[in-house]
Amino acid sequence: MNIKAPNPASLGLAGFALTTWLLSMINAGWFSGNAMGMVLAVAFAYGGTAQALAGLMEIPRGNTFGATAFLSYGAFWWSLALFVLFLHGTVPAAFIGWYLFLWGVFTLYMWVATWRAARVLQLVFLSLWITFFVLAASEWTGLEWLHHAGGYLGMLTALLAFYLSAAEIINETHGRVVLPTGAATESLAVTLTVQEELRNA
Repeated sequence: MNIKAPNPASLGLAGFALTTWLLSMINAGWFSGNAMGMVLAVAFAYGGTAQALAGLMEIPRGNTFGATAFLSYGAFWWSLALFVLFLHGTVPAAFIGWYLFLWGVFTLYMWVATWRAARVLQLVFLSLWITFFVLAASEWTGLEWLHHAGGYLGMLTALLAFYLSAAEIINETHGRVVLPTGAATESLAVTLTVQEELRNA
């Protein structure tokens, strides 16, 4: 009996999306910093841990991109949560700007790696590296409107990631494209999935 390995992408994307949305609401000015405690809890439990687990699940699948992305952004949430808990207020804003900028550089070349992938995935990484750069600029300049702009860009990124996570689950469950992602091989992948299920029935 063949046991089909689960697709960890939907888990990783959901963990990323939910945590990003919560933090971005604070960055956009919707809530004060007093709400950060909930973000930290989610960053540890879901954004950090669930994404790291998704990354580990990608390794035996041979998915270098998925493993690198989920493990890295899982580590990002852990590092951010640890920073806020133990080092907030002791690190210069300019250095925080470099932290965000370098995550933007990493995300930029990960975005380049998505150019032959689904359009929605491309948009997730496009909006994310712009978000990092805008937030870095806000730390370097101290301009509040840039910080708020980074928050709204982060919320857009979260919505795109939520959509892609939903598409991964719903399309696989239904065996057809319910939520399009702009993947060139979308129809072929669904067809092969249905054929495999029929053979195993």
